[in-house]
Amino acid sequence: MSEYLFILPIILSILLGSISPGPSFFIVTQTAMSKSRNDAIAIALGLGVGASFFALLACIGLYIILENVPWMYVFFKILGGFYLCFLAYKIWKSSKINDIQKIEKTKVHGLFKSFLLGLFTQLTNPKTAIVFGGIFAAFLPANVPAYSYIILCILSFLVDATWYIIVAYLMSTKKAQNTYYKYKKRISIFFSGFLGLMGIKLAFNI
Repeated sequence: MSEYLFILPIILSILLGSISPGPSFFIVTQTAMSKSRNDAIAIALGLGVGASFFALLACIGLYIILENVPWMYVFFKILGGFYLCFLAYKIWKSSKINDIQKIEKTKVHGLFKSFLLGLFTQLTNPKTAIVFGGIFAAFLPANVPAYSYIILCILSFLVDATWYIIVAYLMSTKKAQNTYYKYKKRISIFFSGFLGLMGIKLAFNI
């Protein structure tokens, strides 16, 4: 089993990357407070699938590809940046809904749609690609033991999805949702502003 010890620093690095606040964290948090726990969990699962996809790509040389094909990295940066700006606009637009019944109606989001939101958010984040590529390039041994790639993909999904499911549970409590409804406009403006700034920074490399 000692030949599989290299997996531990990889998974620990992925966990630390997931815990660090970023677009994924704020999208799960905002969804958990404003829509429902199930929607937030669906987003978490989408993020987990995206993480396992990047893990698979990293195993086959994602870091090398991005280093040697600069335009691909630039493309994903621009795409990811504009996507974050789009999400920021949607959250900002929702801040103008003051009627409680209208807010309740927005909870009917669709679990599959939420899953796709999480998946696309993950896949359009080039920093995630670089992080996974860098981690795997640093810790993968020259001779990778059998089934390591499968194990890494599964663990990447579990680590990412589990963390955001925990966030979804914490932020979907009645207390958190009551706080959201009380300060809805301020919270939505904060989230939209944060995502918008990150999107602009990402797309234009500021």
